[in-house]
Amino acid sequence: MYKRQTQLGELIDLIGTIAMGDAESRSKDLLGRVYEYFLGRFASAEGKGGGEFYTARCVVKLLVEMLEPFKGRVYDPCCGSGGMFVQSERFVEEHGGRRGDIAIYGQESNPTTWRLAKMNLAIRGLEGDLGPHNADTFHNDLHKDLKADFILANPPFNVSDWGGDRLRDDVRWRYGAPPPGNANFAWVQHMVHHLAPQGVAGFVLANGSMSSQQSGEGEIRKALVEADLVDCMIALPGQLFYTTQIPVCLWFLARDKSDGPGSGGPCRDRRGRTLFIDARQMGAMVDCTHRELTDEDIGRIAGVYHAWRAEEGAGDYEDVPGFCRSATTEQIAEHGFVLTPGRYVGAAAGEEDDEPFDEKMKRLTAELAKQQDEARRLDPAIVANLRALGYWPEPSR
Repeated sequence: MYKRQTQLGELIDLIGTIAMGDAESRSKDLLGRVYEYFLGRFASAEGKGGGEFYTARCVVKLLVEMLEPFKGRVYDPCCGSGGMFVQSERFVEEHGGRRGDIAIYGQESNPTTWRLAKMNLAIRGLEGDLGPHNADTFHNDLHKDLKADFILANPPFNVSDWGGDRLRDDVRWRYGAPPPGNANFAWVQHMVHHLAPQGVAGFVLANGSMSSQQSGEGEIRKALVEADLVDCMIALPGQLFYTTQIPVCLWFLARDKSDGPGSGGPCRDRRGRTLFIDARQMGAMVDCTHRELTDEDIGRIAGVYHAWRAEEGAGDYEDVPGFCRSATTEQIAEHGFVLTPGRYVGAAAGEEDDEPFDEKMKRLTAELAKQQDEARRLDPAIVANLRALGYWPEPSR
């Protein structure tokens, strides 16, 4: 993988020598798109290792469309090649804002990937504080005093060698010490720790984070729900990532869910409620191994979230069976604080099974009896044909 990253860096260095000419801003965007293209291609070729520096663009776009980082401090504690920052800047510009309206903060442990992120920002003329060097976020937090307005991240999944046994009493573990064998809830609590009083976070995690009960993870999840931090949960389809074929989920946390200013304008009081969205059936295959969420998919998911928050111009929210549901903390408690959207959204319209149980059993039993009669009728004919072909033994005498 190191060789591939080195080759990518050399290629971008070459691209960076292209003369900007008079259309400098357009050229920077073009170079940025070329860079993004090669990041994606290298990630695809690298397979599992490629996800170390690249997150699928459609997932980044969904995170950004959900959180709407118009103005403030944007932070990614495991920034990879910096895709979250680039998409955030693009979002601001597309909605009439200025690049200077957001301040970028990031950190990356891998030295080569850290340099890729620096190049990704520089090639677009963006400024960001990624620290003076690469560093481990858990053991050398380069932004200890940062309180971010927006956090967007795709942490590495289920990391077992993160050194948690050396951080048992860390100030960040307000909702419970994460297990030394899995860093998922260390990442969650690190991000909560760095949220501003009105801050919001959106990040990718493995599906197990929504339901795991081992090593105290269930208790940490319960504490996060009871602290009213969980704003929205989204189940995504599989095959969106180069790193893994398994489906993943998106967590959205909010420090303050009361009525007041939000990222996209005033929001309604959402205290004691969490929105669940099941998007597992969305997306389209772009090749034999990878799926992408379409712009229509992203618009529908983000639109439901903004309507639920009652943002201006977002329309009215209503539960949609099989897709989205607003649940209370009490309802989440009834499910043992499991946050899997499928538990809450139910079946889609037309999938409801309203046939009485007794009638259904009688119908299915009759169908089974009919199929067994048909099988008994066909058995002799099947045996005769196989015997004629020499594949069935003659009856013993």
